[in-house]
Amino acid sequence: MKQNVTENIISQTEDLRQRDRANLWHPLTQHKTHASPLPIVRAKNCILYDAEGNEYIDAISSWYTSVYGHCNRYITKKVSAQMQNLDQIVFSGFTHKPAIELSEKLLAILPKNQKKLFFSDNGSTSVEVAIKMALQFHFNKGEKKSVLLAFENGFHGDTFGAMSVSGLSVYNGPFSDFSLEVERLPVPNGENLDEILHKLENLNSLKEIAAFIYEPLVQGAAAMRMYSQDALESILKICKDQKILTIADEVMTGFGKTGKNFASDHLETKPDIICLSKALTAGLLPMGLTTCTNEIYQAFLSEDVSKGFFHGHTYSANPLACVAAIAGIELLTSDEIQKNIRAITKRHQTFQKKIETHNKVKEVRQLGVILAIDLKIETDRYGPLRDKLYNYFMKEGIYLRPLGETIYILPPYTISQGQLDKIYKTIEGLFSII
Repeated sequence: MKQNVTENIISQTEDLRQRDRANLWHPLTQHKTHASPLPIVRAKNCILYDAEGNEYIDAISSWYTSVYGHCNRYITKKVSAQMQNLDQIVFSGFTHKPAIELSEKLLAILPKNQKKLFFSDNGSTSVEVAIKMALQFHFNKGEKKSVLLAFENGFHGDTFGAMSVSGLSVYNGPFSDFSLEVERLPVPNGENLDEILHKLENLNSLKEIAAFIYEPLVQGAAAMRMYSQDALESILKICKDQKILTIADEVMTGFGKTGKNFASDHLETKPDIICLSKALTAGLLPMGLTTCTNEIYQAFLSEDVSKGFFHGHTYSANPLACVAAIAGIELLTSDEIQKNIRAITKRHQTFQKKIETHNKVKEVRQLGVILAIDLKIETDRYGPLRDKLYNYFMKEGIYLRPLGETIYILPPYTISQGQLDKIYKTIEGLFSII
């Protein structure tokens, strides 16, 4: 009987894989060389379950979204109640209470200069909106500014504007001839700030720079590269002085991950525009938000209809997603979650001290709940060694997605001490086999 149950479970897994192979094209996947993705049938709090009953600790919050755990009862209960009342409504010509309440709750925790919210669908579209906002801001004022400024190795999304300001060729290579005009600054490394500031001032004298977009303090897709708060402060101050709009891409860093509600909270100089998504709705539903100052908003007010911001998404301000975001903010600002964030931060710091001198470790970086470990090996971002690392962690019941030789952790704020310890011990176990 037990054997029949096991065979049925395995059969279910293979059935799902075969049906997946027949129809689906997955992101960031070379289907010619990679096996069919693993079917996940259930998720609860920090655990993913496959069809065979195996458990995996979600150590990266499913791409930094499910930071309060999967299927969080507090959030799902509120969304369930909302879907009995209003599920979807066009946001052009209509408004609704969830969107209004979300704006009030979010503006209460955002940097104080942020005054207006514009809805879209995801992280890439939030950046797309920000870029268009910045370019049209200058256009509406009669200024010809069309050049964008961004860091090297940044990542801001997959749509064309967002891709233009990104600097990772693995994503952008085939489309480089179709990009917006972008100039790049080196990422601060502790030694090159004078070079960066000189280049910034020189570029602005030669080009008409509209805006500078940056991932504040942590470049996520660039293997969680962290850089100096003081260096970024210096860059932002020059941008402000030279009337270059500043766009903080907080899609990854937002909602508590750096130890503060937003990475921009670490800085004195606040951005003109902020991009949000991912943990915005706690991983439950898609949503993007672009927030801005009143000065940005005022540049679009006119008797001339063509000066309005003609950008829209069908699911803008979806009521269900708004309610999920409201519930997420309520959790984020609760004493319990704030205490959990501090506890994870301290445990990361302790683990960092333990392993940073290991002979297999090149560097360890930490900010808030983000911990990144560079190994003393060299591998392509999606090469065979990276796949070996990924498979090792999955076999041990840990869901991590190494970026080349970098292992990074960004766990849900609800993770238990035992689960976090298992992640640490599994990483240490890796050192003995590489």
